Amino acid sequence: MTDSHVRYYILFGTYEEGLALHDILDGEEIPNRIAPAPRAIQGKLSCGMSLMLLPEHVEAAKACIARHEASYYAIVPLEGQLRSHRDQYC
Repeated sequence: MTDSHVRYYILFGTYEEGLALHDILDGEEIPNRIAPAPRAIQGKLSCGMSLMLLPEHVEAAKACIARHEASYYAIVPLEGQLRSHRDQYC
């Protein structure tokens, strides 16, 4: 069963850009999580990393990105990417 909630993924051209933005968002206490870039939206980017945000944190993240002039490729919404029972073996 998939989780039908929308989550937002910030995509990057390089892993370094992703880690830098992760540190900036953490410094401003904006919840985010390092995640693999979903295959459905990764496209031609060589970096397979993304930062995942819940919808309620997207506007704060966008404002933070603008203030710090942080590099990123795109912010993309996707539904149902997390599977709550994945990687459970017992």
